[in-house]
Amino acid sequence: MKLHRKLRPGFVGIVVAVPIAILLAACSSSPSSSPTSTSAGTTTSASASSSSTSSPSTTTTATTANFNSCSVVSQAEAASAIGTSVTSGVLGNATVEGGLACVFYGPSAPTPTTPNVAQADTVRVVVVEGSDALTWYNNYKSKVSAQPISGYGDQAYYDGYASLSVLKGNYYLRVAVSPAGAAPSLTDEEQLATAILPKL
Repeated sequence: MKLHRKLRPGFVGIVVAVPIAILLAACSSSPSSSPTSTSAGTTTSASASSSSTSSPSTTTTATTANFNSCSVVSQAEAASAIGTSVTSGVLGNATVEGGLACVFYGPSAPTPTTPNVAQADTVRVVVVEGSDALTWYNNYKSKVSAQPISGYGDQAYYDGYASLSVLKGNYYLRVAVSPAGAAPSLTDEEQLATAILPKL
C-alpha cells in the first residue's frame, strides 16, 4: 500500500526559496581570490561576514558604541558630500576591501536598498583598521587604473571612476560618493575624506 503525502503550498515555497536565496547570496559575495580579513572592531551588524547567507535587505542602523565604518562619518558629512539629504548610515558588507561599509542613501536611491552592493544616490565609507589595511589597499589598487592623489594620509589614489582610497597608518579608508543621475565626483570624495581622516 502506497502512502501519498499532500504537500502544502507554503512548504513547497520554502523548499524552493531557500536554495535560491543561498545562490543569490553566494553570487553577490566578494570573489574568493580576495584576501581574507576579519573586522578589527566589534560591530552591531547582523551581516558582518561577506560569506553571510542573510538576505541583502537585512541591515542594521549603525551605532558608535564600538568602532566601525559608521563611527567615523556623520549623516551631515555624508549629506554635504553628496549635496542632498541622506538617511542614517547603515552597515553592509564591503566586497572590495573587507570589513563593513557604512552606507547613506539619498532620496533617489533605488529600492529596495541594499548596503551590500554599490547603488546610485549613495555615500559609501569603509574603514579597515589593523594589519589587513595595507593588504586591502594594495589589493584594490592592483585591480584598477589607480591615479595617485597627494595630500591625503600616507598615500592615496583615485580608482579612475568611482572612489578615493587612502592609507593612513594602519587604516585604509575608501570613500565613494555616487549622486543620482551623475558620475561619482572625486571632489566630493576628497571633501568627505578630509572630514574623516582626522578621526583616524
